[in-house]
Formats: sequence, structure tokens, C-alpha cells
Amino acid sequence: MEKIPTIFERDWEGDRSRVLNQPVPECDWVFEGFGVPTRKYDGTCVMFDGHAWWARREIKEGKSPPPNFVFLSHDDQTMKTVGWEPIDQSPFYKYWIEAMDNRRAVPEAGDFFAGTHELIGPKINGNPECAPNHVLIPHALANEVMCPTRTFEAIRAVLEGRPIEGIVFHNADGRMGKVKKRDFGLKR
Repeated sequence: MEKIPTIFERDWEGDRSRVLNQPVPECDWVFEGFGVPTRKYDGTCVMFDGHAWWARREIKEGKSPPPNFVFLSHDDQTMKTVGWEPIDQSPFYKYWIEAMDNRRAVPEAGDFFAGTHELIGPKINGNPECAPNHVLIPHALANEVMCPTRTFEAIRAVLEGRPIEGIVFHNADGRMGKVKKRDFGLKR
């Protein structure tokens, strides 16, 4: 899973933590009404490829990738490299183990399917999701967010009224676009 583009241009010349009221051309499909908007969870991304588990990893400029790192992309703006590392090398490994144990404690939950998942819980990013235990949420099962109008102001208003990190738009052709509350300067 490559880094998902933000649907609005970032303010690179001013406050780069904010977005401008200017759609990113590669995400025009969002503003044309395509794609399903879903909740963006605030945790860390992990992936099950059908055989093994991986943790998403960002590497800052000048740093070396860990052993067995699988390169996905490089962002020329932030100068970060994104890829996957085996889950057992990740600092989140022990929390992933707990999430796997928690999943096994619920037999009706079934087996994990290949794809990406969000690892959330008490020791992940300060637990903004307020999860009592470490759990895995399949991205394919993320809750839909009602977002009938797709303008800068309308999307900001939708995010302002919800206790979520952001929205991920999923196009039927596999493309995705995202925006976070903090991109608008909103607090969670």
C-alpha cells in the first residue's frame, strides 16, 4: 500500500501542516463524486499479504532502511521513503501480538484476510481511538462517512463535527485519496 495522496494541495510555502482550497489533480475523481468516503483510523498500518504480516515504515532522509525492508515509494516533498518491514522487526510487534490474541479470543470474528489493517490501542499514538485493548481494524471494513458534498468547506464541516482522524475516499478502480482533520487545523 503506497502512501495515499492528500486530496488538497498542501501549503508548502506557508504552513505545510495545512492544506489549501485547491484539489490535487490526481484526486479530481473525488470532487467529481466518485469513491466511497470511509473513516480514517488513527493507529499504525499493518498488512497481511496472505502469508506474512508487515508493518508500514517511513524512513527519513539520510537514514538506512531496516533489514528485509520492501520499498514502496519515495516522497520528493517530505524526502521520506515508505515501505514495509516484517512485523516482528517493528516497534509495534508486541502490540500486534496482543491484537492477534484479542482477535483469537472472539471465535466468531473469523480469520484475517489479506489486505491492510489499522493497529490501534492503548500504546499506539497515544490511543486517540480510545480502544481499551490493542485490536486490528481491516481497512476494507472501515465505516462509511456521509459526505454528500465534496468541496473544501463541506469536507471540513463533516470532519469538524466528528471525533475521527479523517476521511479516506476509495475509488472502485483502486485509487484512494485522504484528508485529515489536522490538515484543516482542526483538533481531534
